[in-house]
Amino acid sequence: MTFHDHFSGHAPDYRTFRPNYPPELFAYLKSLVPHGIRVWDCGTGNGQAAVALAEHFDEVFATDASEQQIAEAEPHPRVTYAVAPAEKCPLPDSSVDLVTVAQALHWFRFGEFYAEVRRVCRPGGVLAAWTYDLHSVGPGIDPILTRMQSEFVGPFWPPERQYVFARYRTIPFPFGECSPHTPCADQARPHTECAGYTPEFNMTASWTLPQMLGYMNTWSATKRFVKERGFNPGERLTPEFASAWGDPATTRTVRWPLFLRTGRVS
Repeated sequence: MTFHDHFSGHAPDYRTFRPNYPPELFAYLKSLVPHGIRVWDCGTGNGQAAVALAEHFDEVFATDASEQQIAEAEPHPRVTYAVAPAEKCPLPDSSVDLVTVAQALHWFRFGEFYAEVRRVCRPGGVLAAWTYDLHSVGPGIDPILTRMQSEFVGPFWPPERQYVFARYRTIPFPFGECSPHTPCADQARPHTECAGYTPEFNMTASWTLPQMLGYMNTWSATKRFVKERGFNPGERLTPEFASAWGDPATTRTVRWPLFLRTGRVS
């Protein structure tokens, strides 16, 4: 089965430079299935979310269609890795309590993947998918990041990136959900008290300038730009970044808002 492979060619860099998700996110996911034992982390990449999930669940089954990504995944005693496409999971029927997809749902064939979610989930199971868009550092850096996007890499993102830019609100999601963007089913309770309410999460990293530039080099759009135009836009903008950053070895806080959708699988 073919898949959108934008990352196998730089799996080691992906593991080195991708930021970590906040611990509060995984505590919240556990609260949705408090008695849950097993998770399927689909599109696991380097196992970033899988290892964090293992702090809350007894078993994490983590799959990715890329052999190179699985080869770079971080080992953990409660995480089992397997090479498998999202649309064909090797798990048996009714065997998981939670399915997670971190920054990968937009690459899947939705209908086939959702059929697998329904097949492998136990009654009352949950699908949780989240994404993040471009990062922010501060007033001096952000205008240069905007130029990187608007003047260079913007047209080189794959078409599926539209779902990320829309914060996953336009992505097909055929499961009952309750979030800040949709009315709560229980109108008698304040929205934020609803058990299905999806809180807001933010991802942060403390990075030097070379770390931030290394992260931007992992973008599929950057890879395509370099291949077609013959130069790295991040390197071209490095003098401007350095002028605004100061000492490149100084760490700055880099922020990404996370956009989460959760749905109860019936």
